[in-house]
Amino acid sequence: MEDFSFCVHGHFYQPAREDPITGRIPDERGAVPFRNWNELIFSHCYRPNAELGNFERISFNMGPTLLNWMEQYYPETLDSIVQQDRVNFEKYGVGNALAQPYHHTILPLATYEDKVTQIKWGIEDFVHRYGHQPSGMWLPETAVDMETLSVLADQGIEFTILAPWQADTENLDVTQPYWVKLPESRQIAVFFYHQGLSTRVSFDPLSTSNADLFATDGILPSFNLSNTQDRPKYLIIASDGELYGHHQPFRDKFLAHLMNGALSQHNVQHIYPALWLKKHPPIEFIRIRENTSWSCHHGVKRWSDICDCTGNSAWKLHLRKAIELVAKIVDQTYFAMMTALGKDGFALRNDYIDVVLNRIDEDVFIHEHFGQGFSELKTRMVSRLLRGSFERQRMYTSCGWFFDDFDRIEPQNVVAYAAQAFYWINLVHQQTELPEILTAFDKVISTRSTINGREVFESQLEKAQRAFLEPVMRNTL
Repeated sequence: MEDFSFCVHGHFYQPAREDPITGRIPDERGAVPFRNWNELIFSHCYRPNAELGNFERISFNMGPTLLNWMEQYYPETLDSIVQQDRVNFEKYGVGNALAQPYHHTILPLATYEDKVTQIKWGIEDFVHRYGHQPSGMWLPETAVDMETLSVLADQGIEFTILAPWQADTENLDVTQPYWVKLPESRQIAVFFYHQGLSTRVSFDPLSTSNADLFATDGILPSFNLSNTQDRPKYLIIASDGELYGHHQPFRDKFLAHLMNGALSQHNVQHIYPALWLKKHPPIEFIRIRENTSWSCHHGVKRWSDICDCTGNSAWKLHLRKAIELVAKIVDQTYFAMMTALGKDGFALRNDYIDVVLNRIDEDVFIHEHFGQGFSELKTRMVSRLLRGSFERQRMYTSCGWFFDDFDRIEPQNVVAYAAQAFYWINLVHQQTELPEILTAFDKVISTRSTINGREVFESQLEKAQRAFLEPVMRNTL
């Protein structure tokens, strides 16, 4: 019976924590007795959920930076997760895993070109790991605008999942997917998760101590709130995947029982969005509220400006301005040099994901695009340009702006990646804007300590200059 169905979507993600020179995550004091947070959360969450088979039953996305780390250190668990999606894909023709833009960039704040690169890279990473095209894509922080939806559709993405307050209507029925009209007579499907159930799962541990009670007292009554009594109804519960076992102990087991029969006696199926969309395409159209997200009720200000979501957030505005300055400098040199070499720098940057995923050696990649007769000097120059462009993408990871203070690894890594991007570009064409950059980062100040963005930028730049070992850098990609 498909009149009532539900699913849990887990957003599994960790930002890139690797040092841009060594490619290794430094020891993190807060993760003791583990070496770093990736190791700790892997032990609490990713491995136990894989062992319980939860990745086969839920809808989920895993960030490419997390998958890259897992591939290096725990390939057997990664293989288990991939195979759990494969079971569904082979059975139904669509899988239950969603793709994600590569670096968890807040896309409404990105340029059109960066939107395309992040989405293309995310899709390529997905295909590389799961072996099939993704039907859906989870947007970082569910941050959305119409241009982002258009790029998703251009790249073959059929749907995404948003928060209910991102719908521009007073009469939203979260049990139904909707079409969003796009330019040139195109459209994309959007699911809206159930706010009440998602909030309870995420922030009320008592409500998820018993899967049977949550199913009967939470999920079942929620179907009765639907405005469309004559249609099949579908509820999505969305949360951070790390909740299941890490943020809340034993919730990996709660999830397993919830998805493995807690509602079976009530004739409620669990079914993932891609399969629901295949059987029940949207009927109605809806508009979205642009420049909105699921974790900032001020739109996307949390990642760009002074915002009440976190206290003492002036440093975030200055970090955004400093990063944009570095991006402008990197782009000016990168695209000018590529044009001089007769190449489309934008297309080449998009193709560079093949090197990032180790599908192809970097020198071979360059010679395939520029010809076998390309000199060693020019090959090294293009390599530096591409690496600088890669780090320029990496410096936009959203976690750099999420928390309340600059004295954390996430925002300092953003600055480190910016410094590395500048370093590679400066090797190709000496830049005169370094004093301007340092002045911009000087305004990025921690309120908890004396550290500021300039110190981090200069320190990383000095490390890069001391450790100019290209084979080491090659391994960091």
